[in-house]
Amino acid sequence: MGIVATVLFLVLLALALIALAPVHRPPLSTLSFMIGFAAGELAGQLLVLTVVLAWVVDALGWPSGILGTIALAAAVGAALGFGALLGVALCSRRVVGRALARTRGVEVHRATRRPGWLRWWRTWLAAPLHGAGVHVHRDLAYVEDGDRAHLLDVLVPSAGVQQAPVMVFVHGGAWTIGSKEQQSLPMLFELASRGWVVVSCNYRLSPKATWPDHIVDVKRVLAWAKENAAAYGGDPARFLAISGNSAGGHLAALAALTPGEAAWQPGFEDVDTSVDACVSLYGVLDMTGDPASAGHQGRALQALLGNSVMKQLIADAHDTYEASSPIHRLTEHAPPFLVLHGTKDTLVSVGIARAFVAAFRALTTAPLCYVELPWAQHGYDTLCSTRCSATVVGITQFLDALVAARATRAVP
Repeated sequence: MGIVATVLFLVLLALALIALAPVHRPPLSTLSFMIGFAAGELAGQLLVLTVVLAWVVDALGWPSGILGTIALAAAVGAALGFGALLGVALCSRRVVGRALARTRGVEVHRATRRPGWLRWWRTWLAAPLHGAGVHVHRDLAYVEDGDRAHLLDVLVPSAGVQQAPVMVFVHGGAWTIGSKEQQSLPMLFELASRGWVVVSCNYRLSPKATWPDHIVDVKRVLAWAKENAAAYGGDPARFLAISGNSAGGHLAALAALTPGEAAWQPGFEDVDTSVDACVSLYGVLDMTGDPASAGHQGRALQALLGNSVMKQLIADAHDTYEASSPIHRLTEHAPPFLVLHGTKDTLVSVGIARAFVAAFRALTTAPLCYVELPWAQHGYDTLCSTRCSATVVGITQFLDALVAARATRAVP
């Protein structure tokens, strides 16, 4: 029993330490993400588990000798680590609120009503289960070719809605994996419960797909939303936003910055694919892997893109890499942006977000809110965690402010 208890406490301590001090250098950066993400977003649950386990072990008889000392040190260290992670996560709402308050060009008001879907008990349950207040129209084709990559879901309030603002969401997964049913569900369910029409899409994935197939599909989804959202109660003319996480954050930002890019709208070149706002969650906003911003992850990004996505090395197609980078497509006509990124992200360096924000502010006066989340890993929006709850509330406040400003013509 003593050996088992000690091993369990050591495992818990390792989880906390990896979340607190992840390794940013590939290939260990991926392992750091997998472990650190879970430990960071479930810190409260793991803290409770550590305390309960210590109580059970003590009740059964704490190990004696050096084994008992190691078990005690590991248990205390794990509890302190998870406590620190939880404390920082609990401060996320304050961090988001300060960022919103500093946003120029739009007046953001604090939420005046309770979340429609993201209630407090979901934070402890963690799993983003489908609630009764949201109805999902599943597997609608935006290209009639029988390919599952060309399906989307539409989320609406169960009670129905009319002339609602519309959000298009693009999932992440390194342009190679993922689907519309898996990611950022807390945000999608909350927006739908608040009266938005949410379109969550699949798109063609590499290595089967080759760039620019991915962005072409996202543009097709925007065209579909503008033509068909009204059938589900949405009004894209009132307000149309786009969002995505990781690779999806890249695609969402790129689509927002390149409306009417003819090369990426084959067969529908004349369709208006402009949007009114973009929300990028830890998006890959620079595809060149510039070490000044991407850090250790830059070479890994170049290898992934060269081997599976672009299928051309950056040395042979630097212009293509730049043209696909949101940071290089910024102009004075950029729509309002909300950029969120975690300081502990080991897959997409926070330096990329900082560089994009600096470039954005230098080129345009459009509203920009940048939220840098202390100790947050990649993928923090996947579970109904304390941090995710804070960011979702902030996102809804930012978008609601833009919708209200659009109605009064306060935002260009």
